[in-house]
Amino acid sequence: MTPARRQVALVTVAVVLGMAPWFSATVVAGAMRVEWTMSGPTTLWLTLAVQAGFVVGSLVSAALLLSDRWSAHRLAAGSALAAAALTVGLTAPGVGPSTAIVLRVLTGAALAGVYPPAIKLAAGWTTARRGLAVGALVAGTSLGSAVPHLLRLAVAPDDWRTLQWAAAACAMASAALFAAAVRPGPHQAPSAPFDARALGRVLANRPVRLATGGYLGHMWELYAMWSSIGLFWSAVADARGWGHPAAALLAFCTVGAGAAGSVVAGFWADRVGRATTTIVAMAASGACSVAVGPAVGAPAGVLVAVALVWGATIVADSAQFSAAVTEWSEPAYVGTAVTLQTALGFLLTMVTIGLVPRWVDAWGWPRAYMPLAIGPVVGSWCMMRLRRYEARRAGIGRRG
Repeated sequence: MTPARRQVALVTVAVVLGMAPWFSATVVAGAMRVEWTMSGPTTLWLTLAVQAGFVVGSLVSAALLLSDRWSAHRLAAGSALAAAALTVGLTAPGVGPSTAIVLRVLTGAALAGVYPPAIKLAAGWTTARRGLAVGALVAGTSLGSAVPHLLRLAVAPDDWRTLQWAAAACAMASAALFAAAVRPGPHQAPSAPFDARALGRVLANRPVRLATGGYLGHMWELYAMWSSIGLFWSAVADARGWGHPAAALLAFCTVGAGAAGSVVAGFWADRVGRATTTIVAMAASGACSVAVGPAVGAPAGVLVAVALVWGATIVADSAQFSAAVTEWSEPAYVGTAVTLQTALGFLLTMVTIGLVPRWVDAWGWPRAYMPLAIGPVVGSWCMMRLRRYEARRAGIGRRG
C-alpha cells in the first residue's frame, strides 16, 4: 500500500470512530426520555443540539483560523478527545435534560473540528483521485454515524449510559489515531479564512450558488433519514415481531450502506463529472424516500432492499458538493464558500429533523418520508444547471 493510500485509510478509520458520538444520544433517546421524563420536543433536541453545535463550531473554527494555527491532524485529535469527554459527561451524576442538551451542543461543536480537518487531510494526499479519496472519507462518516446503532446490539434497550461510554471510547481511539498515525500530505494547502466581507463575492458566483443549492437539496433529506431510521425500523420490527436486535442491525445497515455508495460515487465523479454523479444519486435517493414507506406493507426482502438502496444513495453525493464548491470558487474565497455551504446545510437539517416526527404523527410511517423527496428534486435541478458550466469548462458545451 502506498503512503497516500495508507494515510487516506487511516484518516477514514479515524473518522469512523470519531463520528460515533453524533447519534449516540439519538439512538437511545427513548430510554433517556423515560428516565428523565422529558417531553417529545425536549427529546428531539438531543439530536437538534448536535446539528446546531456543528454549525456554530464550523463558523468559529473558520473565523479563528484554527486549521491554520494548528495542524489539521492535531486539531482533529483534540476535537475527537473533546467529543469523547462531552459524551461521557452525559452519564455524570446529576445531569438532566437541560445539561444534556448543552453537552450535545458542545459535542456538535467539537465534531466540527473532526470532519472538516479530516477532509483537508485526505485531500492533501491526493490530486488526480481526490473525488474517490473524499468519497472514502464520507464513507467513514456514514459508518461512524451508523456505529451507535451497532452498539445498541451489545447493550440492553434501556442501558443508555453504557452506549455513551462505548461511543466515547470510539472517539478516544479516533483521537489516538489522528495524533499518532495521521500526518499532513504533500498536497496539503492552507485553509482559507472565513471572511464575512467576501460573502457578496461568493453569492455572486452562480456555479457556487448552484452547487450550494444542490447541497441544500441533499441535506434536506440526509439527516432527517439518519436521525429517524432507528425509530422507523423499531416500528417495523414491533409490527412484524422481529425484536430489538433486528431493528438495531437494520438501522446500522441502512445508514452504513452509505459507505459503499460514497466510494462508488467518488470513483465515478472523477470520471463522468460531479454534477452528473450527484443527479443520479439524488434521483435514486428521492425515489427511495417515496417508496420506502409503502414498502412497509411489502415482503420483508423488498422493504430491506429499498432501505439499503436508500442508505447507499442518500449520502453518495455528499462529498461531491463540497468538491464542486472548491473547484468553482475564487481561490481566495474557498474557505468562505465551503463554510457558508456547510452552515446553511446543517441549519436546514434542523428543519427536517423536526418535521419527520410531525409527519409520522400526522400520516404514519407509510407516508412520513415522502416529503423528503422535495430536496432531491430541487437539488437535481440545481446540478443540471451546474452541469452546463462543467460542459463549457470542458470545451464541449454551447457558448453563452
